[in-house]
Amino acid sequence: MANSCRKLIFNIYIGFYCSAVIQICICSQFTSSSIVQFNKDRGAFPVATNGELFPWHELRLPTMVIPLHYDLFVHPNLTSLDFVASEKIEVLVRDATQFIILHSKDLEIMNVTLQSEEDLRYRKPGKKLTVLSYPAHEQIALLVPEKLMADLRYSVAIDFQAKLADGFEGFYKSTYRTLGGETRTIAVTDFEPTQARMAFPCFDEPLFKANFSIKIRRESRHIALSNMPKVKTIELEGGLLEDHFETTVKMSTYLVAYIVCDFNSVSGIASSGVKVSIHAAPDKWSQTHYALEASLKLLDFYENYFDIHYPLAKLDLVAIPDFESGAMENWGLVTYRETSLLFDPKTSSTSDKLWVTKVIAHELAHQWFGNLVTMEWWNDIWLKEGFATYMEHISINVTYPELQFDDDFLNMCFEVIKRDSLNSSHPISNQAETSTQIKEMFDAVSYEKGACILNMLKDFLSEEKFKKGIIHYLKKFSYRNAKHDDLWSSLSNDCLESDSTSGGFCYSDSKRTSNTLAFLRENVEVKQMMATWTLQKGIPLVVVNREGRSLRLQQERFLNGVFKEDPEWGALQERYLWHIPVTYSTSSSNAIHRHILKSKTDTLDLPEKTSWVKFNVDSNGYYIVHYEGHGWYQLITLLNQNHTLLRPKDRISLIHDAFQLVSAGRLTLDKALDLTRYLQHETSIPALLKGLEYLELFYHIMERRNVSDVTENLKHYLLQYFKPAIDKQSWRDEGSVWDRRLRSALLKLTCYLNHAPCIQKATELFSQWMESNGKLNIPTDVLKIVYSVGAQTTAGWNYLLEQYELSLSGAEKNKILYALSTSKHQEKLMKLIELGMEGKVIKTQDLAALLHAIARNPKGQQLAWNFVKENWIHLLKKFELGSFPIRMIISGTTSHFSSKDELQEVKLFFESLKAQGSHLEIFQIVLETISKNIKWLEKNLPTLRNWLLISI
Repeated sequence: MANSCRKLIFNIYIGFYCSAVIQICICSQFTSSSIVQFNKDRGAFPVATNGELFPWHELRLPTMVIPLHYDLFVHPNLTSLDFVASEKIEVLVRDATQFIILHSKDLEIMNVTLQSEEDLRYRKPGKKLTVLSYPAHEQIALLVPEKLMADLRYSVAIDFQAKLADGFEGFYKSTYRTLGGETRTIAVTDFEPTQARMAFPCFDEPLFKANFSIKIRRESRHIALSNMPKVKTIELEGGLLEDHFETTVKMSTYLVAYIVCDFNSVSGIASSGVKVSIHAAPDKWSQTHYALEASLKLLDFYENYFDIHYPLAKLDLVAIPDFESGAMENWGLVTYRETSLLFDPKTSSTSDKLWVTKVIAHELAHQWFGNLVTMEWWNDIWLKEGFATYMEHISINVTYPELQFDDDFLNMCFEVIKRDSLNSSHPISNQAETSTQIKEMFDAVSYEKGACILNMLKDFLSEEKFKKGIIHYLKKFSYRNAKHDDLWSSLSNDCLESDSTSGGFCYSDSKRTSNTLAFLRENVEVKQMMATWTLQKGIPLVVVNREGRSLRLQQERFLNGVFKEDPEWGALQERYLWHIPVTYSTSSSNAIHRHILKSKTDTLDLPEKTSWVKFNVDSNGYYIVHYEGHGWYQLITLLNQNHTLLRPKDRISLIHDAFQLVSAGRLTLDKALDLTRYLQHETSIPALLKGLEYLELFYHIMERRNVSDVTENLKHYLLQYFKPAIDKQSWRDEGSVWDRRLRSALLKLTCYLNHAPCIQKATELFSQWMESNGKLNIPTDVLKIVYSVGAQTTAGWNYLLEQYELSLSGAEKNKILYALSTSKHQEKLMKLIELGMEGKVIKTQDLAALLHAIARNPKGQQLAWNFVKENWIHLLKKFELGSFPIRMIISGTTSHFSSKDELQEVKLFFESLKAQGSHLEIFQIVLETISKNIKWLEKNLPTLRNWLLISI
């Protein structure tokens, strides 16, 4: 009863909103003057495919006509692999016009008619419209015989058809194999960011929100799923069925979704009464149960945290056999790559469980951030992606504390710093117009940096105030679009909408004068502060110089691979200034001191004498710290004497910052390496792993460059220095999450270094597994290690490839594929690439990761790179330019290069692509990364060589 009542209230609210929305002003950039311009300056307009002038020349759609409601009918044929469809779009004309511009890509438009409100009232037939197509902008123009009048509604009916797409975008086909070896086909949608236009003609921009009523025709052996619950199913002649779904809430086109498949599901009911279902191929149904448990927990958490009920009656999560990204947050019908949703206790490791939990947490957060409140344009994509990434951190810490996710969030921020500290980075809020530019916005800066600066802002404002602000933001902009300034205003305002006057000031308590002043001051402060983090690229470096009780602070732009003595350093520093909420602790007290550094330099006075100062407490701030003078020496001494005087996260950040400063030429490598000596006493596994990560990285750099003396000495040092920790490791799944992750990391490295006891144990387990015909359950923490050792023999490699084809576990397939990619035989590596290109045994969705893995193998790095150069055209037929797989292929096969010859080779290839019209931001990132690698080696190789000679 409570749930029914809530649904009734919700529907009343939606009804009120829909009746009022027509009066909301969507500022029109284009009025009837656009028609006049078209008639006067016809030379400024492009030519349609039929040779006529196309009446629109902008990439963005005009706002003269806006959609209110789509009636969409789709009938896919999974035998002929095509679909026929029709739609009726109810539109509101805001300014008189003689054309309607829509998005459409690769659709065959067969018939278009228009009816006015009067036509509909008197049941008059629709007027047939002329359709012009301009594929360069993926737009069609519907030319009307008589001018459409402002403030009136019209209905546009369109019949169209197309092939199911071959790739991963629009309305596409996906296949899977049953246990019996049968190949089955399903049809699935993926529309973000600009691919709804591949499935139906539409206003395919986030600002054009509308309601959608969807009908799907299918065979009886299939089911159909869409955003909303099914209302009814109609039986048709010939055994076909037609499913009708409830009308959606108001939403953007990129969130529309529908699937025709033969999947099985498991369901549960959330505390609020929402039905949650996990769908997968029938043979993988047993792997859906963890996802259901996590989804129910996380949905309950978000409803309570946001104080906003999930607005739909159901939530489906579907594991798709062929999927380009990790997942997609379609409202009410979330789609996932199988490895992001399915969990097999026999083959899925602790890291796999954390990954599945993270992706579910991310997509469920989107049901509020992105779906309920949507960015106005893709330049602010971080408003949803950064928030969803941040909410992973918040939600998992509460719902699954045993996963100990906190330190993973820290490492995520460290990873994006690598990208953001290059000059080729971009602002979080960045201009993007073309489809390729928009796709490129789905990167670490939008996701991870967005999350990290939100975490910093939460630490600055306090958790309570931050939470209250985002709830205010979500409630104020529900079913609407917002931009970043709207968020800053909400985070600055302590009032809820009901407490505010029209002027925006809070008068809800007796201290209204002081509250008003506080609101005004904080509003300006938050907006000004966050503008420095969202509208300029890069990350700041805070330089600390302590003299007695005086702290002299200086901020610079931190640049990885650019040294202070380089001629370009000064120009790259110009006009960069952040408002940095710095925190610091001292030896004198446990207090966390706070200060906002708004100028290039500043001075702080310590209240008492102290032996050390540590800035960026718990690494909540998105900045790097350099301690000039004796600062680093004091901290290294402290770590060696009693590292527990510093918080665990502060120890991790010292290791991170030290090695980043080496890459910027601000700290010598031997001093950073000296900092890691204390690790033999480290009790925090995340800190231990952070130090190990850098030492392992240096080993792989030396191995790729074939610097044999340093490689051997570093191998000896690693095995000797970490011997106590290595010797403690069992080959069983036991201990805490971090115990298990340490086991995986240490044993993987130890076996890679060909340490005899490790190789012997892994070989023994692999032999037992082969003898059991794959039935033996190897502990999941060491499964990838055992497979990798086994893959080094021809018999083992061949057996693993057979098992790869038979396995029903995506987690296991990933481990096997990684193991296969570690072979030292190039003909085997080439066979893997060929299988990935063919797309049957190794699915095309895994090709980018496969090429990346092979390129990490010293025996495969040149092989993978040569393949990309020679097969670029074929790769573009499989993946869209600007898509994540293409960017991963480019960076994965080149970013490890570290010689001038390799740099020149890559540069020439990129120049040839630009000449062919392919230009991506990733090109500059890669060139800058290779240049940084070259510089690092030139500066640090002698130091590393000497340090090792002293240390072993």
